[in-house]
Amino acid sequence: MTKKSDPPQKTIPLHGPLLRGERRPRVALIGHYNVGKTTIFKNAASPAMRAKHLDSAGDAYQECVVDVGLDQIALIDLSPIASLQASTPQERAVLRYLFWGDRPPPCASREGDAPAIEAKAPDVLIQVVDATTLQKDLELTLELASLGRPMLIALNRADEAHARGLFINVRVLSERLGIPVIPTVAYMGKGLSELFEAAIGIAREKTRVLPQPASPHIAETLRTLDALVSRVDADGFFQLPRAFVLSRLAENDAYFLELLAARFPALAPDFSDACLLAEKKLPRALPEEIHADRHHRAAMLFESVTYLRGFHGIKASKDAQYWLDTFFLHPRWGLIGSLIVFALVLLLVFKISAFLDLHTSARLTGWIQEWHPSSTLGVVGRAIADSLAGLVGIVVPYMLPLAFLLVLLEESGVLYRIAFVVDCGFHHIGLHGDIAVPFLIGLGCNVPAISAAAATGSKRDRVVASILVSFVPCSARSAIILAIGGKYLGGVGVFAVLGLTMLTIALIGKLLTRHYSDATPGMIQPIPPYSIPAWTTLFKKTWQRSEDIITIVAPLLVVGSVVLALLSHFGADAAINAALTPVTVWCLNLPQNLGVPILFGVLRKELSLLMVYQALGTDEISSLLDSVQIFTFLVFLTLYVPCVSTFAVMHKMLGRKEAWFSAAVSFAAALLVAGVSRVVLELARAVF
Repeated sequence: MTKKSDPPQKTIPLHGPLLRGERRPRVALIGHYNVGKTTIFKNAASPAMRAKHLDSAGDAYQECVVDVGLDQIALIDLSPIASLQASTPQERAVLRYLFWGDRPPPCASREGDAPAIEAKAPDVLIQVVDATTLQKDLELTLELASLGRPMLIALNRADEAHARGLFINVRVLSERLGIPVIPTVAYMGKGLSELFEAAIGIAREKTRVLPQPASPHIAETLRTLDALVSRVDADGFFQLPRAFVLSRLAENDAYFLELLAARFPALAPDFSDACLLAEKKLPRALPEEIHADRHHRAAMLFESVTYLRGFHGIKASKDAQYWLDTFFLHPRWGLIGSLIVFALVLLLVFKISAFLDLHTSARLTGWIQEWHPSSTLGVVGRAIADSLAGLVGIVVPYMLPLAFLLVLLEESGVLYRIAFVVDCGFHHIGLHGDIAVPFLIGLGCNVPAISAAAATGSKRDRVVASILVSFVPCSARSAIILAIGGKYLGGVGVFAVLGLTMLTIALIGKLLTRHYSDATPGMIQPIPPYSIPAWTTLFKKTWQRSEDIITIVAPLLVVGSVVLALLSHFGADAAINAALTPVTVWCLNLPQNLGVPILFGVLRKELSLLMVYQALGTDEISSLLDSVQIFTFLVFLTLYVPCVSTFAVMHKMLGRKEAWFSAAVSFAAALLVAGVSRVVLELARAVF
């Protein structure tokens, strides 16, 4: 009999046979990099946790036993993965264990490829997702669901998402996926007991997840492939669900294709023919179309279960988000939408710049032109006045509007959707779409873009992406293109220069990915929700993207202009121009006195534009340069050696060797592309 003074007794209900000892379920934590997976493991692990190896190369995972009430689980912290398509030997080891443990089917039991572990495959999967970047993780969720394993989701960093104003309807998300979703805050230990109790419940009931169906046009396209998979007997041969095997083969998974070809060599041509037949019905390659469909379904799911605090009228905003994503993330219309956005941005900047230029730099230039000094001091004063007027002419009409519009696209979330759309383009040059955002950031400034590129993917991707980013027309180079090209070549000329730049990036990317032939893992591009940017944020970030024009460019511009004026005043600039004659005159067919402005462009690209007028001695360069020369000059200036700040950050991020290699590649590419463009245009002019 319990006395009143005794402490209350805690009762633990029994829901069935205890899961301990040999009955203990194996629960694997799986997820992307930096989602809190290891934090959850460390909070639950004992000091005696053991590291085991997935393969003979020594790729390790951690395992420990955790008490959950009277039950136990063997908790496993697997190495991070971005998808279920193995791109590296380490990822292949993780996936082999995830699929089969130490009991692979005969098709996967080849000599020298056996796992080093002695443990069965996980009984329950816990996908740890980051609530602040939920959409990225939902794509992996859709892949894991196709395995048909008992599964649940740990919605980690729920507090950070709430603090950022992102609200996730956990109940609706769970219902849509058919998977329990448990919010957690791993570093504080919150939600972990509920998470492991749910894992025990799923292990006891052996509740399997139903795969999420693909979009109807994908399902229709895969009918022929599905019939071929049925001839293989996926459940027996691969010991995996048929739907999962179908998706792996359709996505051109090298590992599964190897296993299939080894056992059914006669079916390999049939699979190739079926894939080619499917691609004829699709706008792009079948693997890319399936990836795009999964990304689209994840985006739609994300939009349906989340909303942002601060939107006035949540329902209306969600409807607007749904239709915007239906357009921007559509497998066919997304690219058109992205091109429309950038065309509108360039058109708007062009219209705004014409008005602002008329009321700012044009008036300043008119006043300064009336000053004709002859003394050395007067020449210096005129050079300073010219440089400041040029600074106003480049910043106010062109740089500020372009930077503001790019910040607006980034803060509203549109820029990240454009990044997803161009992801397919990056696949064609051998890179993954996670470097799309750095490329788009590069439209503002190459320096932060290279820093962003250097933090993504494998070493190969980092090097190649950083080199290619240095070719992206930053706001300074775009301003030059708009200022000179827009004025003397018109809109067609501007788009021709930009189009030729993009083509050059694609071709160089192809060559670089062959030069750096290491395998690269696949990665997924996150897409944040739409938002209405605050004016203070827009103005603050616009200033951050433009302030270096005042702190760095202005002094360089003044000094460079003074040096150029003095060189001209004393006749010393002729030596520099003569030394650069092979580039300016022989290769590019430009006036010899453009050598100094091109040389000073290494400091800042704006200097080249602003010093051209001084070098030619007129603000109307069309009187000295024809349209072919102007186009050639713009192409060369856009592509050749990146500015000193870009070179410096590349030197810091990638090292001296890669920085100088990038400079050499850019100079060679600029000389070749500009020279070829000149020859083609001169031939066209002669013919037509």
